[in-house]
Amino acid sequence: MLSVSLCLVLTLVFFSLGYSQGYLELEKKVVKKVLPNGLTVLVLERHTAPVVSFVTWADVGAVDEQRGITGMAHLFEHMAFKGTQTVGTKDIDAETVAMNKEDETFEAWLQEYRKGSLADSARLAELKQAHKEAVEEARKYVVSNELGEAIELAGGTGLNAGTGLDLTVYYYNLPSNKAELWMSLESERFLHPVLREFYTEKDVVMEERRMRIESQPVGKLIEELLAAAFKAHPYGVHTLGHMSDLMTIKRGEAVDFFKTHYTPQNLVIAIVGDVKAADVLELVDTYWGRIPAGPASEPLDTVEPSQLGQKRIEVEDRMQPFVAIAYHRPDALDKDAAVLDAITDVLGEGRTCRLYKSLVKEKKIAIQTGAISSLSLGKYPGLFLFYSFAAQGHGSDENEEAIYAEIERLKNEPLTAEELTAVKTRAKVNFLRELDSNSGLAQQLAANETLFGDYRKMFRHVDEIEAVTTADIQRVAKEFFSRRNRTVAVIVPPEEGD
Repeated sequence: MLSVSLCLVLTLVFFSLGYSQGYLELEKKVVKKVLPNGLTVLVLERHTAPVVSFVTWADVGAVDEQRGITGMAHLFEHMAFKGTQTVGTKDIDAETVAMNKEDETFEAWLQEYRKGSLADSARLAELKQAHKEAVEEARKYVVSNELGEAIELAGGTGLNAGTGLDLTVYYYNLPSNKAELWMSLESERFLHPVLREFYTEKDVVMEERRMRIESQPVGKLIEELLAAAFKAHPYGVHTLGHMSDLMTIKRGEAVDFFKTHYTPQNLVIAIVGDVKAADVLELVDTYWGRIPAGPASEPLDTVEPSQLGQKRIEVEDRMQPFVAIAYHRPDALDKDAAVLDAITDVLGEGRTCRLYKSLVKEKKIAIQTGAISSLSLGKYPGLFLFYSFAAQGHGSDENEEAIYAEIERLKNEPLTAEELTAVKTRAKVNFLRELDSNSGLAQQLAANETLFGDYRKMFRHVDEIEAVTTADIQRVAKEFFSRRNRTVAVIVPPEEGD
């Protein structure tokens, strides 16, 4: 049998022969155009199957919210599926009147609610009932999920979206002969969105928060960790927002958020699949060119100050003990971003990583452990996370110390040549897997164009990993993985009597 090291060398040689030529040829095929209104479009022809993947990437996320409207970016993502002035309604004029009544009754309830302990409970119940009736009246004009059904009827698949601390992305696939349908539907929902069923959807989002945070110990812990790690920067607020804000957000505030952040300058669309670039760009001009340019987004000037010492949080729960250790790290544009990705691979990805070998296989003190290079896209300096779920009979403190031991080992003992080769080989393999999927490729193109201002950065990342040395890994580990730079959050059993 071939030794592991020889297998890695042969694999690396294989990739070096055809890898660079392949991705460079792919890179050259990407067509980029910026419309007069500021919207950027990326098109890549791939005629392997009569299918096209479409991605709309918005440079907006939870980090762009203001106090009092946390959770808005995620809430608007939900609203973007509710349709337009022509899709999702039986009678837009009558529906608009009904929605105005919804807003009026909600405002009346909100004014009484804001009186706090002085609010009249009977009056609150009366106003809540009036609002409920207004919501039911507005629902009479709604054609539920007409947007989704139109896409499905056309053969669409994978309709979905996601919101992060610094991103919102919408995506789905269609047969290649339905490209113009995507142009029409997608551009319309960012030109004339109608935030119908707004108050009903708020309830859905609040329930999502209950399920993902309030009913989940790890969800609670991560929310507390973010709040502790960031005392100034808005990365410290969870994407799902605060429940009190979700309760009181008004439709008008959502409309203002859309007008401020969903301008063409903040949008990148990526189209990958069985299309002709020239035809697609003509359609983009016709449909997306209709959207008027908006004001430039205000830059975020808030900078998180350096920590003065370790921060520590405990969440009491009867689940198995859990520990999360977060270190402040630079943004994705930093020269050491690739080194941090390499460290993630060595310490915390997969069953061959050092943490898994040590904590799960050898010490048997954990059932799952790993590392996450960044909890955000990386538009601003963020957090590098280590985590571990303790095994039965073992505590979070034992797992915490074992993680520190592996970090110290990384600082003090250079990686072997075999380990470093494995990191670089896996980076290439993972990148090729991304290239194999039209949808994944479209998302990577859009993400890199948005974050770095140049989609070609995605083709440079593996080269950046290739340039990482063992000395780089030790230097970066020593620079960022210090006691003073970390926030530790643990789940521990409640004390007796609590």
